[in-house]
Amino acid sequence: MSSNFGYIDIILLAMIAGFIILRLRSILGRKTGHEEKVYPRFSEKKFEEFSKQQEVKFKKKNPNELEGEDKEKFIRGAEIAYETIITSFAKGDKKSLKNLLTPRMATNFNQAISEREDKGIKSELTFIGIKESNVEKYETIQDNIFATVKFVSDIISVKKDKNNNVVEGNPDRIKTVTDQWKFSKKVSSNSPNWYLAEILS
Repeated sequence: MSSNFGYIDIILLAMIAGFIILRLRSILGRKTGHEEKVYPRFSEKKFEEFSKQQEVKFKKKNPNELEGEDKEKFIRGAEIAYETIITSFAKGDKKSLKNLLTPRMATNFNQAISEREDKGIKSELTFIGIKESNVEKYETIQDNIFATVKFVSDIISVKKDKNNNVVEGNPDRIKTVTDQWKFSKKVSSNSPNWYLAEILS
């Protein structure tokens, strides 16, 4: 009889345990592996702020605008290009000019250098410095971006004939020159390089 009571006790305990487990499941639910993950140190508010920061960071820049640090870098590069182009042209250095000009402008510069050499004219230029430079126009036309820059610079420019006689300019006089140059680059280009596309004045 005692052994029968032992079996009954075990069965009753098992039934009670099963009942408790079922109740706990109904109250707490079951994990399915698809629950939302909770990050206690990354609140919803902080996540929204992070998302906004990333949206601003990766927002595509307007190709019709040149502001801030990008503008400063462009101006510095344009000034270097300006000095390099006018000094290389005076020396007749076609190789240096090629990397700074559009194909059409390279042809024009090369022709001017060849004509000068054919006439026996020697050009001498001393670059003193740039007094002023600023972007006057920045625009996108079809697949190209164009930036028109105004340069005000001081130079000493002299042209001499084959007998070394001065035919133009004064070797002892600093001349202030104002130029408007239009630079261009492809919208799709990842290269930082710009090329002289036109001399307006």
